[in-house]
Amino acid sequence: MENMFSFADELGPLKIIHVHEPGIGLKGVLVVDNVAKGPSIGGVRMAPDVTTEECVRLARAMTFKNAAAGLPHGGGKAILVGDPKMPIAQKETLIRGLACALREVEQYIFAPDMGTNEECMAWVKDEIDRVVALPREVGGIPLDEIGATGWGISHVVDEAMKFCDFDIHNARLVVQGFGAVGKHAARFLSQQGAIPVAVSDTSGTIYNADGLDVNELIALKAEGKSVTDYADGEKRSCEAIVDIECDIWIPAARPDVIHEDNVHRLNTKMVIEGANIPITYGAEKALQDKGILCVPDFIANAGGVICAAMEYQGATQSAALDSIEEKLRKNTQEVLSVAKRDQILPRDASLAMARKRVEKAMSFRRWNIF
Repeated sequence: MENMFSFADELGPLKIIHVHEPGIGLKGVLVVDNVAKGPSIGGVRMAPDVTTEECVRLARAMTFKNAAAGLPHGGGKAILVGDPKMPIAQKETLIRGLACALREVEQYIFAPDMGTNEECMAWVKDEIDRVVALPREVGGIPLDEIGATGWGISHVVDEAMKFCDFDIHNARLVVQGFGAVGKHAARFLSQQGAIPVAVSDTSGTIYNADGLDVNELIALKAEGKSVTDYADGEKRSCEAIVDIECDIWIPAARPDVIHEDNVHRLNTKMVIEGANIPITYGAEKALQDKGILCVPDFIANAGGVICAAMEYQGATQSAALDSIEEKLRKNTQEVLSVAKRDQILPRDASLAMARKRVEKAMSFRRWNIF
């Protein structure tokens, strides 16, 4: 088991809670990173190989994401060890069990993440009622259904274009991870004129230089199939998505998919991080050295948590979408302008902005624990 103190710094984490109930096969972790700005919001991630270290890193990313977005919330994250494709009854038992185990941790607000969705959040609401991104039927704004994160990414791309020498029209798009984030990013960007030439999921990659039909791919996923079941394309391995030449490359799946050992294989002009911590710092530095613009995760993919926070405050869906557009355009413009002016990584500019906001909030608190 990892030593929690090896993860600590001046910002957090405030709490690391391990949950284990062998009777139902429940094994999970909650990390509440920092609550200076308010109770933490962060998704529940479910996968067979999630770790405490990954949870800590994701919780910190949420601290910075919420701060950069100007939300009255700190950062947190929960993980559940298990296959998200397990029988639905078993998954419901685990989600409900985690909610009950964390009932008293009022500094954490549940939200969906990779491997969980609005239905899972409805189970949480039934148990403890401290949750966001609920189905419409119980008064929520289903951020995965409407594509809140993908909506935000489309506006980030539009702002980032001002710092590049190409246009969205006919720009070749590659999406690694055609799930809740990736499919909507592809949908919105194709509506703006981009041409998706390759997408991937856990089963592999589908490629067509002339373009893929996003709506057909979404329909396949809704039927429980893989993107590799798409008829009019060349099937390749999951890893092959890294090598496909494009103008915009969007990682929208797991952490650290691009690192120092494979970053040289990317052949693109722009990277927009749809997933959380999908690219190592060293790889981002290598991208900058090659002249590839990279917009970091907690700037690019904040649409989902903005939507979730506004739902928690009782806002409407249209107000949430408007806020996502406004906040993400402003942050992208600010971060890329500072990065260009100071000749630093966009991530360094983003971190400086977010850290300053967190530290300012901490300065108002007697203790950063309530």
